Amino acid sequence: KLLMEFFTADGSFSMWKDVAGIAGNIFAFGLFVSPMPTFRRIMRNKSTEQFSGLPYIYALLNCLICLWYGSPYVSQRNFMLVTVNGVGATFQLCYIILFILHTDEKTKNLVIQTKSVEFMPFYLSLSTFLMSASFFMFGLFNSDAFVYTPNGIGTVLGIVQLSLYCYYHRNSIEEEAKEPLIVSYV
Repeated sequence: KLLMEFFTADGSFSMWKDVAGIAGNIFAFGLFVSPMPTFRRIMRNKSTEQFSGLPYIYALLNCLICLWYGSPYVSQRNFMLVTVNGVGATFQLCYIILFILHTDEKTKNLVIQTKSVEFMPFYLSLSTFLMSASFFMFGLFNSDAFVYTPNGIGTVLGIVQLSLYCYYHRNSIEEEAKEPLIVSYV
């Protein structure tokens, strides 16, 4: 409440809400296109290898829930949620269909068990964090707990995911450095 009074005194509250919403839409679009290199690899190899399909299912459910919540029948002033989540749901549905077409029943995503980030796309993790942080700010500026609460959680989880990526990526580089440059088969 105090934050709202501070920003509404000079009218800049609305501007910051719009800036956060536009940034959230831009980062969300980045999030939606970030799996494209992964799906190029999946389609090229005709296998999902050890990639997990769960993030795309979760993202589709998230987009559908946010699309419903942003609709004018449920809440007001959330047009940006409707547009971005409509586009997001379309992308996620396409990814899920491609994943199902190329899936192998025996595969999992095993970042922590394998101590490798090969199957954890960096741009997907980064885009998730940026989009969540932007919509967290949008929800705060809009005083909408239904937007800032899940995106605040998403921001924290994005930080954890990026931290895991940095930690295991550093370990992967150290392991690769231990490998001999030339392998002798004598």
